[in-house]
Amino acid sequence: MPNESGTWIMYGVDWDDPECLHTVDEAIEYINEVGFLPLFKNDIPGFSLEEHTVPEYWWSEDPEVDPWAWREIIARRGDVAYGKFFDKKAGFISKEWMPYFVNYRRDGYDFDALWEDGKASLRQKKIMDLYAEELMDEEYYSNEIKQKAGFVKGGEKGFDGTITSLQMQMYLCMRDFRRRKNKKGDEYGWPIAVYATPEHLWGYDYVTSAYKEEPDDSAMRISKHLMEFYPIATTDQINNIIGLKPGQRKTPVKMAIL
Repeated sequence: MPNESGTWIMYGVDWDDPECLHTVDEAIEYINEVGFLPLFKNDIPGFSLEEHTVPEYWWSEDPEVDPWAWREIIARRGDVAYGKFFDKKAGFISKEWMPYFVNYRRDGYDFDALWEDGKASLRQKKIMDLYAEELMDEEYYSNEIKQKAGFVKGGEKGFDGTITSLQMQMYLCMRDFRRRKNKKGDEYGWPIAVYATPEHLWGYDYVTSAYKEEPDDSAMRISKHLMEFYPIATTDQINNIIGLKPGQRKTPVKMAIL
């Protein structure tokens, strides 16, 4: 969804196009087939939900056909993980492929070990302390995280960047979008993101099941799988999807071509 001359341009297909996804169930089926998929158009042609849907239906507020509404439904169902997983932008990762992204992006570290090795920031720790091992099944509204982790006036800054970094490192995902409730229990306002750990979706043992292999081997799996579906993708484009290990500045090019 690039911004061209101040105008947002949506790319997609006609309803009758064989590549068109018509329902949220078809979208989930396609994500599971591909394994992982950005929400919006990116540098790899065709590698997004946007490019497989009808542009006119976005933000129509009809959950039957609106892909923007589908992302909320997908996050809520928990069959596919949703979050800012790709170059700090939103996308989906299937249950099958989550362990490999977790292993590579975390470099085999649970968050506590990452912190102990000096590879996590204090801001990240203040957020992840809300999801300590005994609280791994907790879910928090984004505004709750800000308050509880000290991202308030006079406190910590950079909440958006910090919560995005934790999604990129596969420690958090967007579990749902819900409206807040007042003291009477009545809902109000727009739906806002609710964050949880991938372990909350699928359990610690499953999410970390690829820890038994080298993180670089997990990156190779992701690279080869992506090349099967999008052979036109370049090394740099694939590396942007694979992402970075903690503390890494740039994914080694060899990860995409071995």
